[in-house]
Amino acid sequence: MSLYTAVKKVATQNHKSIYQIEHDLQLSNGMISKWDKSMPRADALQDVADYLGVTPQYLLNLARKEK
Repeated sequence: MSLYTAVKKVATQNHKSIYQIEHDLQLSNGMISKWDKSMPRADALQDVADYLGVTPQYLLNLARKEK
């Protein structure tokens, strides 16, 4: 699974949308969806992980596990 899919899975479990995360963290619209094909900046990944109550490592491991 891609990092975007991992973020979306955790966001859904937390009853949050990708749009809501981007809006609340003042990220550009569509930024997280780009993580489907590329790696994010470390600070952006940390902010999203903090927002979702997980670690960046958790998101990366989730993305790597379910390929």
